[in-house]
Amino acid sequence: MDFTLSDEQMMFAETARTLFADSCTPDHWRKMMEGGAARDDARWASIVETGLSLVLLPESAGGIDLSEIDFTLIAQEAGYVALPEPLVESAGVAAPMLAALAPGHAALADPLATIAIAHPINPFVANADSAAAILLEKEGEAYLVTPDQVTLTAQASIDPLRRLFRVEWDAANATPLGKADWDLALDRAALFNAAMGLGLAQRAVDLAVDYAKERQQFGKPIGSYQAVKHHLASAQVAIEFARPVVMAAAAEIGHRDMQARARVSHAKIVALEAADKAARASIQVHGAMGYSWEVDAHLFLKRALALSRNWGTPAFHRARIAQRLFTQPNGPDQTFARESKNA
Repeated sequence: MDFTLSDEQMMFAETARTLFADSCTPDHWRKMMEGGAARDDARWASIVETGLSLVLLPESAGGIDLSEIDFTLIAQEAGYVALPEPLVESAGVAAPMLAALAPGHAALADPLATIAIAHPINPFVANADSAAAILLEKEGEAYLVTPDQVTLTAQASIDPLRRLFRVEWDAANATPLGKADWDLALDRAALFNAAMGLGLAQRAVDLAVDYAKERQQFGKPIGSYQAVKHHLASAQVAIEFARPVVMAAAAEIGHRDMQARARVSHAKIVALEAADKAARASIQVHGAMGYSWEVDAHLFLKRALALSRNWGTPAFHRARIAQRLFTQPNGPDQTFARESKNA
């Protein structure tokens, strides 16, 4: 099988990388935190203008109708800059679900609008206050409300750039949309969280490498010492081992079976473990100042910790992997059986 990314996929990733690098810097984060802003409207307008928010929407809803692999690449770039805007929750999960239920809904008509989603697996809803609409679940049915139709209670997050809310609502005041595919929403969100974890991890390592090149000790850069090199090399190895796991999950997610779900769960576990390892290594390389508010490394650790329990805890995803291992045949003939059929 050929796993080489196409030129179009690489172009989308490069577009996202360039846009985020120019508009989402640590200075931007800090200004948002100081002002209590939910998002940067200019940055979100640029995201929409470049089509990054339309990747998974069908053409009937004004989208580009690409695959989860394409959005996984974008999510990695969003993770690299710890993007505050809800690109994954809205464009990667909620908007495609709404488009499948009601492609002509007014909430999809405004390209600048975001849609929040209250999945049963999450106790709180991200960015509910700034969303044009919120998708809610009750007994498998999907309902749509606007923020003014519900009661929102802000919840503290370890990540200062994440806005979480408890939503109290009444089905009588909501618009029913019918049965929804909440399992697909979970798999997509877990996969894209894994992709963001890869980006977070790589940024944490890059920050540490840049610092280790500049910081002098005993007359030479600390990066020249074997202990520092080994520390960062271990973090980079964890990233490189997680990367193909995430891409395999993105390629398999469309099969919608137990094996595909196990791949998604595996991806989320290893990618967020890599992000945690890389962020802690980055803080340690920065020394005592790495634990201070002024150094940016702690923001990536906080985002990694938040994502690790979002859209399924590690225990939940390990249970899905165990279900695959203990209820279906194992071995190389089974692992590669589907791939060989599709090759």
